[in-house]
Amino acid sequence: MSSRTTVVAGSGTRSGAGFAVKLVLMALVDALGVFGVLAAWRAESWGILAAMVALLVAANWVYFSRRTLPLKYVLPGLAFLLVYQVYVIGYTGYVAFTNYGDGHNSTKSQAIEALLVQNERRVEGSPAEPLTVLESGDELGFAVTDEDGRVEVGSATQPLEPAPDAVVGDDGRATQVPGWSVLDRAQVLERQQEVTTLRVPVSDDAEAGSVRTQDARTGYVFRSVLTYDEAADTMTDTSTGTVYSPNDDGQFEAADGSTLPVGWRVTVGFENFATAFGDPRYAEPFVQILLWTFAFAILSVVTTFVLGMFLAMVFNDPRLRGRRIYRTLSILPYAMPGFLAALLWSGMLNKSFGVINQVLLGGADVPWLTDPWLAKLSVLGVNLWLGFPYMFLICTGALQSLPGDVYEAAKIDGAGRWRTWRSITMPLLLVATAPLLISSFAFNFNNFTLIKMLTNGGPRFDDASVPLGHTDILISMVYNVSGLDGTAPRDYGLASALSIVIFVVVGVISALAFRQTRKLEELS
Repeated sequence: MSSRTTVVAGSGTRSGAGFAVKLVLMALVDALGVFGVLAAWRAESWGILAAMVALLVAANWVYFSRRTLPLKYVLPGLAFLLVYQVYVIGYTGYVAFTNYGDGHNSTKSQAIEALLVQNERRVEGSPAEPLTVLESGDELGFAVTDEDGRVEVGSATQPLEPAPDAVVGDDGRATQVPGWSVLDRAQVLERQQEVTTLRVPVSDDAEAGSVRTQDARTGYVFRSVLTYDEAADTMTDTSTGTVYSPNDDGQFEAADGSTLPVGWRVTVGFENFATAFGDPRYAEPFVQILLWTFAFAILSVVTTFVLGMFLAMVFNDPRLRGRRIYRTLSILPYAMPGFLAALLWSGMLNKSFGVINQVLLGGADVPWLTDPWLAKLSVLGVNLWLGFPYMFLICTGALQSLPGDVYEAAKIDGAGRWRTWRSITMPLLLVATAPLLISSFAFNFNNFTLIKMLTNGGPRFDDASVPLGHTDILISMVYNVSGLDGTAPRDYGLASALSIVIFVVVGVISALAFRQTRKLEELS
C-alpha cells in the first residue's frame, strides 16, 4: 500500500513540474504575442492584430485544455503555416490589386502629413536663433534662444515651451536644460539624419510652422506652402492659389491635371495585370522572359537529371574500382554555396580577363555573358555544374533501392541491358524521383540567385524601357520591376501581380506533374 502511494505521489510531482514548465513556456508565448498585438495596434494593422489575438486565444485554449491533445502537436505547424505562407500569399494578392509603390507608400493621412512637411519653406524674415540639440530617453528635442535671451524647449510631439531654469552660455546657446541631456558634437554627428529631419512645432497651431536646423547650431522657422482643408478635403498651394482635390489614383490633382508628388495606396482592380500583359513596356519583355523561364527550368531539370543518372549508373557498377572516391568528387559542387559558385563562374566567364577565355581558349574573345544566346548557354552550363550532384545523389539512392529479383527475372526471360534499362530501371527510377524532379522544376523556375549572381539578367533588352534582360527569369523580373535594386521606380503592385502569375503557373504545372506521377505508380 505504501509503495503504491509513493508511485502516485511521484506521478503527481512529475505532473506538477510539467505543468509549471508549460506555464512558463506559455507565459513567454503570451508575452511575445501581447508585444505583437501592441505593435500591430500602434501600426494600425488591424488584420495582423486580429490574427495575433486569434492565435493567442487558440494557443491558450489548446495547451490548457485536456480535450485538445491532437491539436497540441498540430497547432505550431498551423501557426507557422498561417504566418509564413497564408498571410504572405494573401498580402501579396492584396498588394497586386493596389497602386502600392513610389509615391503611393502610405495611407491618405500619412500622405497629407508628408506633403505638408515636404513643402515647408523658411518663413521670410524669421530670425536665425541659437539652437542646442537635446535628448530625453530616445527622443530628440531643440532648445532655442530668442532675441531676448529666453530659452524655449520642444520636441517633435511637444511644441516649444519656456524653460526658465535653462542655463545659457556665452554664445547664446543653452548648456543645461532640466529634464534633458545636451548632446555634444560627436553625439550630434552620430544622429545627424535624425537632427536634420527633426521638426519642432512653434506652437499648438500647425499653421505657425516649426523650427528646423541644418548645422545643429542655428534654428529657423519653416512653414508649409500647402494647407489642407479637412472639411473640403482639398490641398491649397498658398503661393499660387492652386487647389488640389483627391482623384481615383490616390493623388491630389489640380484642375489642369497636375498632381502633388506624394500619394496614398488605393485599390486599382486588375490594372496591374492589364499593365503586365497589355503595356508594351512590360508585355513584350514578359513574353520573352516567360518562354525563357520555361526553357531554363525544363532544360535545367533534364540536363542535371540525365548527367546525374548517367554518373549514378556508372558509379553503381560493382566492377568499377574507386567508386567512393569518384562519388565524393562528384558531389563537391553541391557542397559549395550556390551564390558563391555563381560569382566565381561570372569571373571565369568574363570576356576580357576570365580564365575560360584567357587560359583554356588561349586568349579568345568569346562574349559568354554579353551575347544573348551565349549568356543563356552559360546559365544552363553553370546550373548543370551546380545541379547534377543533387540528381546524382537521389539517383544513386534510388538505384540502390531497386529490387534485385526483378532484374533476375528479366535476365531469365532473356532481356538485354537496353531492354532492362528501358522497361525496368527507368520506370522504377522515375517513380522514385518524379516528386523530386517536380520540386527541382519549381526551384529552377524561381532560381533567382543564379541569375542575379551570374548575369544579373543581362544582356539588357535594347527596346525595353525597364531594366530587363535576355537571361532574366520571371522572379528576377519581379525583383527588377519592384525597384528594390534602385534601377527603376518602385512598383510593388505590379511586382505582386507578376508574383501571382508565377504562383499560378508553378502551382498548375506541379499539380499536373503530380497527377502524372500517380499514373507512373499505377503503371509500375
